[in-house]
Amino acid sequence: MIRAAYDHSLQDLQARVLALGSEVEQNIPKVVTALLARDIDTAYAIIESDKAVNERQITIIMDCLKLIATQQPTARDMRFIAATLEIVGELERINDYVKGISRTSLLLGDQSLLISFRDNLPIMAGLARNMLRRSLDAFAKNDETLARSVPPSDDLVDDIFRKLYVDILAYARDNPQEIERASQLEWVIHNIERAADRMINICEWVIYMATGIYQEIESEYEAPPLGTA
Repeated sequence: MIRAAYDHSLQDLQARVLALGSEVEQNIPKVVTALLARDIDTAYAIIESDKAVNERQITIIMDCLKLIATQQPTARDMRFIAATLEIVGELERINDYVKGISRTSLLLGDQSLLISFRDNLPIMAGLARNMLRRSLDAFAKNDETLARSVPPSDDLVDDIFRKLYVDILAYARDNPQEIERASQLEWVIHNIERAADRMINICEWVIYMATGIYQEIESEYEAPPLGTA
C-alpha cells in the first residue's frame, strides 16, 4: 500500500471512530429523556441499536489489526492505531451503560421517578455528554491539552451521583417495600457515573497518542514509551 493510500486508511479509521462516538454521545441524553418521559419505544430502540454499535466496533478493530499486520506502522502511526483500538472499545462500553439504562427503564415501567431525578439526572447526563464530546474532539485534533481538560469534569458528575445516591438511600429507608425500585434507580446513576469514567480512559489514550507516554490520570502509573516518531 503506497503512503497516500495508507494515510487515507488511517483517516478513514479516525472518521469511523468519530462517527461511532457521535452516535454514542447522542444516546446519552436520549436515554435519559426516554427514562424521564417513560418512553418505552425509545428504550427498546436504543437496546436494539446496540447490536450495530458492537458490529462497528469489531469492524474497526479488524481493520486496525490488518494495518498492523500489513503496513509495519511507524511509532507515531502505531500510537494512533493503539489508541483507536482502545477508544473504540471504550465507546462500546459506554453504549453498554446506555443500553443498561434503557433496560432499567423497561423494568420501571410506568412508575414515577424521584423528584430529584427529574431535576438532576439531565444535568448529570449533560455533563457526561460534554465530556465525551470534548474527548472525541481531542482525539480528532490529537490535542493533549484538550484531553487533559476533560477529566476534572468527572468531579461534577460524581457530585451529582453522590447527591442522588443519598436521595435513593433515603427513599429506600422511608419506603422499605420499594427496595427493588430503589436498586433500579441506583443502577441508572451508576451507569452514567461509570460512563464518565470511561471518558477519562479515552483521554488517557489521546494523551498517549499525542505524546507517546501512557499515564493513568487518576494514579501514579506511567507506562514506558513505545518509541519515538
